[in-house]
Amino acid sequence: MFEKTTRMNFLIDIYESLLTEKQKSYVSLYYLEDLSLGEIAEEYEVSRQAVYDNIKRTEAVLENYEDKLGVLKKYQEREELIEQLEQHLQANEILTSEVAGLLQQLKNMD
Repeated sequence: MFEKTTRMNFLIDIYESLLTEKQKSYVSLYYLEDLSLGEIAEEYEVSRQAVYDNIKRTEAVLENYEDKLGVLKKYQEREELIEQLEQHLQANEILTSEVAGLLQQLKNMD
């Protein structure tokens, strides 16, 4: 469950601007604020099932965006390459403060 929650949090962060206001609200409350389906349903005065259905559809939408655009995948690949580069430079004792600063800038770009 933790892995799915983390993935959804990343996808929400990346693709939030492409969601409707209702989609943003429901998934933000569910994933980011950790509210239960019942709590969200009560807040919006709808059924628990309505909230569940909306969240499931929104998850599918987010995964569809990621399948087509691949922003999260590219981010993860970039992070892995930066980590490998940093480890290689440290292992070979050629990680200068200037290079470390440049690597940090790369990490902070996202």
